[in-house]
Amino acid sequence: MRLHVDRFTLALLAAVALAWAWPLSGAPAAALDRFTDVAIATLFFLHGARLSREAIRAGATHWRLHLLIFAATFVLFPLLGLALTPLATRGLTPELYLGLLFLCCLPSTVQSSIAFTSMAGGNVPAAVCSASASSLLGVFLTPLLMSALAGAHGGMADPVEAIGKIVLQLLAPFVAGHLLRPWIGAWVARRRALLRYTDQGTVLLVVYAAFAASMGSGLWQSTPVESVYLLLAICALLLAAVMIALTMAARRLGFDRSDEIAIVFCGSKKSLATGVPMAKVLFAGPALGAIVLPVMLFHQIQLLVCAQVAARYARRRAAPAPGAGDDVAD
Repeated sequence: MRLHVDRFTLALLAAVALAWAWPLSGAPAAALDRFTDVAIATLFFLHGARLSREAIRAGATHWRLHLLIFAATFVLFPLLGLALTPLATRGLTPELYLGLLFLCCLPSTVQSSIAFTSMAGGNVPAAVCSASASSLLGVFLTPLLMSALAGAHGGMADPVEAIGKIVLQLLAPFVAGHLLRPWIGAWVARRRALLRYTDQGTVLLVVYAAFAASMGSGLWQSTPVESVYLLLAICALLLAAVMIALTMAARRLGFDRSDEIAIVFCGSKKSLATGVPMAKVLFAGPALGAIVLPVMLFHQIQLLVCAQVAARYARRRAAPAPGAGDDVAD
């Protein structure tokens, strides 16, 4: 898993480097924009075809767990983003600050939340249901939250219009794929690598397009390197705060160990695969590269940290130490 994370990180860096060396404008940029739209629709079509209705039914009844995860994703994260405003507005550029707020409004991941929950020995059916529902809720909640938190910052589409575009570009292909699952679901399940490469390839395409436009506009020449370092620290702080809060809340509310694991991993994640396509719909212009940078940084931090936390959960399940606590955050 670490090798996979490293490879994707290198691929993201390569996409940024390619954008710096080969920025696009005019007709080539427009052609790439249309191609990424098709790639995004294909990605969500395949996700819909892969989603199991049995998994949905198995996890859907665990409403207390889902409410806690959704509260962390769509309430706690945005509140923390607002709480960090005095720090962020002093050290970040307006585009990076807007991207930080956008990060806080995104839904949870699907694939990595489930993978880490499984690795740690958690409630996988509940994680499948919660992470999938979070992605669907994000179609509607992310534009509304962004409008409430950052609508005055400019550069963002009208929330109602944005929801319509997201429904058309993301939700409609997802629903179509799910409706066709009885006929193509087995084929998609046998080709898990196809979905992984489609997922990663789409993200790389959008990242390249966004950064290519940013390079051409001179945005990065006006972005101090200190702002990027501060952004990295803020992303790490956000992840640590949410993981600690979720661990404490799960134990205080009486959830068992397997549920706690699902809560910690589903509630602390933010989706790069959903966030980058959403950013493309919500924001226009050369600022898009800076707006998606917080999501990219947070994605790498959450993978590295959650891999260690999941391994620790797994070790403690295999060989519990008498009298030892299960604190995720120490």
